[in-house]
Amino acid sequence: MTAGCGVPAPTRWLRLGTIDRPQTHDPRNQAPMITPTKEPVGSATPDVTIIGANDSRQNRTREMQLIPEALARAHMHDRLREAEVDRQAVRLVAARRMQRRAERASLRARRALAMAVMH
Repeated sequence: MTAGCGVPAPTRWLRLGTIDRPQTHDPRNQAPMITPTKEPVGSATPDVTIIGANDSRQNRTREMQLIPEALARAHMHDRLREAEVDRQAVRLVAARRMQRRAERASLRARRALAMAVMH
């Protein structure tokens, strides 16, 4: 596809988010979940007369489909929090090690100074 002088026309991909691959992972930038007005939440439409249709219909609502995503986000949040706590613990251990090393160096310097003054 070319535009005018043999230059390729810029292609613009319109990529809508899906359940498996959302457009963004930031919940603040995602489109709000809107329940359709034609169907009450969690119930079948009035024209369905089959007895078991109500239960099968409830299992196919959008909220039910998005529960694994919400669960995965919660797990990811927990893992990130645990990783941050682990990183904090590693930094604390390293800081204490450096503090002990500095104290030993300070004691060596004091001893060397005392030896120099006494002789």
